[in-house]
Amino acid sequence: MLTPHRAATRRTTAVLAAAAITGLTLAGCSASGESSDKVVITLAGPNQWNSQSDSFGQEWEDLIAAFEEAETGIEVKTTVLPLASFADTLTTQLAAGTAPELIFNQPQPAPDQVVALDDYLAEPNPYNADADSWLDEFNPNAYGDAQRDAKGQLYWVPFNLVIAGLFYNQEALDDAGVEAPIASIGDLIDACSALKDAGYTPLAMDNGSLGTGWTSETLLSSLLNKYGAEWNVFDAAGEPGTATSVTNKSLVKAILTGELDATKTPEVREAVSLLKEIFDNCATENWSGVAASGQFVGGQEFLAGDAAMAWGTNFAISNLADVDWEWSSMPFPSVTKTDTPLSDGSEARFGAVAGGTSYMIPATTKGEKLEAAVKFLQFASSPATNGDWVAATDTIPATSDASTASEGVGGLVTGEWAKPRLISIGSNSPKADSGSNLWEGYLLGTRTLDEQLAYIQTGWVGWAEEAVAEAGITEDWATQ
Repeated sequence: MLTPHRAATRRTTAVLAAAAITGLTLAGCSASGESSDKVVITLAGPNQWNSQSDSFGQEWEDLIAAFEEAETGIEVKTTVLPLASFADTLTTQLAAGTAPELIFNQPQPAPDQVVALDDYLAEPNPYNADADSWLDEFNPNAYGDAQRDAKGQLYWVPFNLVIAGLFYNQEALDDAGVEAPIASIGDLIDACSALKDAGYTPLAMDNGSLGTGWTSETLLSSLLNKYGAEWNVFDAAGEPGTATSVTNKSLVKAILTGELDATKTPEVREAVSLLKEIFDNCATENWSGVAASGQFVGGQEFLAGDAAMAWGTNFAISNLADVDWEWSSMPFPSVTKTDTPLSDGSEARFGAVAGGTSYMIPATTKGEKLEAAVKFLQFASSPATNGDWVAATDTIPATSDASTASEGVGGLVTGEWAKPRLISIGSNSPKADSGSNLWEGYLLGTRTLDEQLAYIQTGWVGWAEEAVAEAGITEDWATQ
């Protein structure tokens, strides 16, 4: 059984290391507080850290202050975007050419909409004298070839890694006689029944795309794992070969050749059926009317102590500082052979992956603003700065030399769950649907299972065709 973690505020009071090194002071502001001769850049993204609508939190404020002390001619402003709509906002801005200088990396841009960073990454980071190149700073198992787009380019930089899993209220589980970690989907359904009898919502849920997305992706990954060797036909650079995980190009081929078809592959049907069983038995009643938050999935209900479990990431830990109950974390249960004969018996995986907090530069950013945006990415990811920021935010380092992951991540960073998925699919869809809740219709009963599978297949094919067009793939299987 995992050891519960007593909530405690985890904050670093020291000024970030890079600021201490420079010893510089802020300058160049007018009496009104506006910039005078400074280069002003804006960073826009969702709030992964707290429920504030105007700030990512003190740790971010410290990071930006440290950068502005190191680069007195640059000012960084932040725009906090709603978690439920940030992808739509940034996608629209990218298409219109109105995006700010630094944006969160998840809207799936077209290659010509963002700045390829390969040339910068090949050169030394000016804020780190210990690495031959900026790319060398990063843990190669977390950021590198696997993050290249279909054209083989890197266009975003991670500040940390992210891993998601189930956080739970130990007192609620004790009241219901449930022991963590929960091993299988069948055990989860049984636990949800016991938690309901004890007066708790078993699994907090809201109408955002994360709860349905993470649950479906975990189920699909577990059941499709058996096809990994068959579909793994391209390396990270898109050449014939294999990769540690099935690459996007390999998935595109599997979809367009019919090897993976949501309407015909039996493991997909089984995964989607299990998804509905979990939601029907465990999720917040009327979850579709609950607005998403930046804390946990169904965060308000979970933090109030009314829900026993909630999906969350390592970024959410600081929100548990003031709860009066013990908590811990665990992987989402595995799909076992007892749950379905279609399982190969492998344990569920999520993976501590790059992309948790990661930013890119729109192609419309030019001149001194481009130079300033690159400098901010270099500063924020440099080991000296990043190590302090990682410690202050309870996250997992993306750089090789940063501090180790904090104990607050608990049961999420050990065992199979922490290893990268062999196959990652579920939320793959055309850019027009990026960030939308793909599963809501079926889970609410407005689509049948067959209709949902057809809908998902249409989305997968659309995603694959977009990838072929953007990467200029001309192999026979892609053009027939």
